[in-house]
Amino acid sequence: MTVAAFVFYLFASIAVAAGLFVVLARNPVHSVLWLILTFFSAAGLFVLMGAEFVALLMVVVYVGAVAVLFLFVVMMLDVDFAELRQGMARHMPLAMLIGIVLVMELLLVIGANIWADPETTTRVAVTPVPTELQNTQALGRLIYDQYIYLFQAAGLILFVAMIGAIVLTLRHRADVKRQNVLRQMYRDPAEAMILKDVKPGQGL
Repeated sequence: MTVAAFVFYLFASIAVAAGLFVVLARNPVHSVLWLILTFFSAAGLFVLMGAEFVALLMVVVYVGAVAVLFLFVVMMLDVDFAELRQGMARHMPLAMLIGIVLVMELLLVIGANIWADPETTTRVAVTPVPTELQNTQALGRLIYDQYIYLFQAAGLILFVAMIGAIVLTLRHRADVKRQNVLRQMYRDPAEAMILKDVKPGQGL
């Protein structure tokens, strides 16, 4: 067994095990930490495949931003996890159905990848020769040239999701003093300051 094959099986095993612990962990904070380990393992697999730019994106975007955001949200929200676990039994049949559908789809994809004709036009490699064009340049041409409209649509969807998350988590509390900008702008300067004539030795 070569070193590359050993590293591949190592990263793949860690990614699969960490992915299982993401689902099986009882503490949501532990699930997020296992998710971070899964992202690191997937980044290592991308490096082995020669996609160093995608591996860097996995570490910077998913680990450095998304997973950390999940961790902060889970730790800051006051969620009663004991109450949530009590309602899991009601949704278990639906969850099992969704899991069976996902497993069937994965089996179909694996079967099509193994037994399909490798000479079909749908499986023609679209990646350029590494000596002619680098990985980052090839991704830039695909994203910002061929799929620019889909890329912009994905950004718009993420923007709408961000606005929706802000609206859902926005809370107005009556006991918090807030700034009234219009009141500050239109206030009367004569009423903004009061002069007191304090005599020597006399307090306010």
